[in-house]
Amino acid sequence: MSDKKYIEGAADDVNQPSHYCDGGIETIDFIEAKELGFHLGNAVKYISRAGKKGLAVKDIQKAAWYLARWLAHQGQKLLDETTP
Repeated sequence: MSDKKYIEGAADDVNQPSHYCDGGIETIDFIEAKELGFHLGNAVKYISRAGKKGLAVKDIQKAAWYLARWLAHQGQKLLDETTP
């Protein structure tokens, strides 16, 4: 879904924040196309904006935090399903 006007008349930092729009695809469009879900989607979000809205290391740490949460929840569930 590539609706570029989510809120009519809203500022660009609401509809298309510049820190999520570079590289030819808006981050939300990528996350939705890949059906990444909350944890992985947020990890991608923080990685894609690393250094554009503060310190890159903080964004990467936050991405790692979301990945760790995914591993703790979904990763263990997947391991349990595949372990004989």
